[in-house]
Amino acid sequence: MSARSYEVIVIGGGHAGAEAAWATARMGCATALVTMQVEAIGRMSCNPAIGGLGKGHMVREVDALGGLMGIATDRAGIQFRMLNRSKGPAVWAPRAQADRALYAATVQELLRTTPGLDLIEGLVERFILEDAKLVGVRLADGRELSCRAVVLTTGTFLRGLLHCGAEQTEGGRVGEPAAVTMSDELRRLGFELGRLKTGTPPRVHRDSVDFSQCLPQPGDEPPLPFSFLTDAIRRPQVACWITHTNERTHQLIRDNIHRAPMYSGQIKSRGPRYCPSIEDKIMRFADKTSHQVFLEPEGYDSDWIYCNGISTSLPRDVQQTLVHSIAGLENARIVQWGYAVEYDWVPTDQIRTTLETKRVGGLFLAGQTNGTSGYEEAAGQGIVAGINAAARVRGLEPLVLGRDEAYIGVMIDDLVTRPPDEPYRMFTSRAEYRLHLRSDNADVRLTPIGRRVDLVDDRRWSAFGDKRTGIERLRRTLAELRLDNRTLIEWLRRPEIRLAELATQVSQLDLADVAAQVVEAVEIDVKYSGYLEREQRLIQRHRQLESRRIPDDFDFQTLSGLRFEARERFTRFRPRSLGQAARISGISPADIATLSLYLLR
Repeated sequence: MSARSYEVIVIGGGHAGAEAAWATARMGCATALVTMQVEAIGRMSCNPAIGGLGKGHMVREVDALGGLMGIATDRAGIQFRMLNRSKGPAVWAPRAQADRALYAATVQELLRTTPGLDLIEGLVERFILEDAKLVGVRLADGRELSCRAVVLTTGTFLRGLLHCGAEQTEGGRVGEPAAVTMSDELRRLGFELGRLKTGTPPRVHRDSVDFSQCLPQPGDEPPLPFSFLTDAIRRPQVACWITHTNERTHQLIRDNIHRAPMYSGQIKSRGPRYCPSIEDKIMRFADKTSHQVFLEPEGYDSDWIYCNGISTSLPRDVQQTLVHSIAGLENARIVQWGYAVEYDWVPTDQIRTTLETKRVGGLFLAGQTNGTSGYEEAAGQGIVAGINAAARVRGLEPLVLGRDEAYIGVMIDDLVTRPPDEPYRMFTSRAEYRLHLRSDNADVRLTPIGRRVDLVDDRRWSAFGDKRTGIERLRRTLAELRLDNRTLIEWLRRPEIRLAELATQVSQLDLADVAAQVVEAVEIDVKYSGYLEREQRLIQRHRQLESRRIPDDFDFQTLSGLRFEARERFTRFRPRSLGQAARISGISPADIATLSLYLLR
């Protein structure tokens, strides 16, 4: 059978795969996205929400680079909130509830209408290599597709195994088969695989919930969009609801903990520390008498309510009693049981900062395949893997985002210097330069990069130019206008003064036609200018270390002055720079000083 020819093939249609395929096709590469079910592309396996602390920053970054997640969220969102408004702007985090079905349909429509992108149903079973480089893939039905690069985004499907009590079922998520042969193929190529676990809570029918016993949680008014291309969200918002577990719930779990797969020994892999199951919460935080449960609608027309906060793999009979012990859910009808899923992943000392594997040229990995958890982490890796797959095909320089440039850069650097032993989740606390990596300025940081790699189109570039011009014009106005012998910039630096207040006192300051995002950007930059300047000095020192490049073929074993452990770790991780070498776990300042001396020779 003759092979159909593409430049890039993306395997998997989740959030990483969707971004990778979108990026490579829009950068002009003939692309195929191969997935077991085209109708499952863009599905939300777990909660029907996008964003949150650190995560919302990454969605804005994906959007600023020219990705699709922010666009899809704005089209499918049913509630929008900016978290952490009571704190500083560095940690303001956008979050949206999404209509689960509408979100997937939107992603599918965006991909279907992308020129140069084919959506192919099938199961990839084998990579075709020549001289240790990928030249194609073979599907289970015998079809062959030729290519010059592959982005592998298998999510939780890589030898996935679902657990609900003692019951075990092969699958990547409920009702969908696992990708078993791909694990065998990766091992055949010499990759080491690990095993991780995640989980999901039960869903209940809306009509069986007594919302009068729950606290409503409305969205923000006006709702703030995710995408820099969206001027406003005009759809009605829906409320979420908050209830709590109680001592009866906790005692029920303690009495049945021996039936939980994580505690019976049935599941041996590590789950996410920062998104624990309700079993883990009760056993790890025994002093807490209650835990929040967020009741999240799954869509405008959906009857399903997602019970965020009680992820569980307990048996069905225990789940039912557990749910009924919670206020408002006493008569709840469960429409989908909670479960855990174990899956294979590729420890990330086997990939480069470009997300290309060290072992096979042209093979890029993204998403939960790399040990991360969450839609947003997957999307961030997916767009970078897609950009770099296209760059490889085109013979261009790869994109490596620094820790001072993006949360996406922080995540990828963390993965390649300190491979996780549990599912990796992004938080603002992981970034050293949080005030520069705000969600509001993601376009300022990254849209020029997206334009440079040919992913940002004219419409987005024009919108970015308008915002930049608006910021410059408003700053100039504030520097020129005075109130009581002080410029308005001087007044705005005072923490209690807001731009809107100054506009009421200075008639020449007219904000009526100034975009809200322009006002916000200027206000933050002026108020925090001192902190930003201090952080910029730290960034310059960081960049000096990052600029000390280490040659790709550098032989660390020849450095006799290095400790044996340091030589082994440098050889294993192959750091790109002195700065990255310093972040590898187990490396001491003395090791870096020795390496620095050798690099100066």
